[in-house]
Amino acid sequence: MELPSRLEIALSKLYNAFHDGTLHPEYCTKCAVGNICNNLEFWTHLTDAHGSVKLNYVGLVNQNFGKRFFGYTPLELLHIEAAFLKGCGYELPLNGTNKKPENPKDNSVLFNGLTEAVKVLCKLDNIPDVMNYSKLFETENHKPRYQLSDILV
Repeated sequence: MELPSRLEIALSKLYNAFHDGTLHPEYCTKCAVGNICNNLEFWTHLTDAHGSVKLNYVGLVNQNFGKRFFGYTPLELLHIEAAFLKGCGYELPLNGTNKKPENPKDNSVLFNGLTEAVKVLCKLDNIPDVMNYSKLFETENHKPRYQLSDILV
């Protein structure tokens, strides 16, 4: 399956951050969107709270003028980040009193967050979730309905 360029680049950055151990949900330059945005923090000025999907004035201006950052609109970036944080187990927005995971650097926590972020990334480009392997477990007459090669094409 040919992936849109912005999706392929975003997935590559998230994959590298996960495997390099540089992914961290509580740091704006190391979270999902921070990594997509080359570890820059400018995107935090698009909203008033980390994890919020509500654009502030700066975010609205950029959104209304059609600005894109690394291929994504301000609102798309906020939705990607919110999905990542929720998937990691955070109650949004992040504020010090809301629920959060005991160990945000735990690989299973980060994987769950990435699963949700990738789901949103794929939906934004109208393609099937690249992390959904549920078809591999579908059966017909007690035999696999699909082969691995059918799924990964």
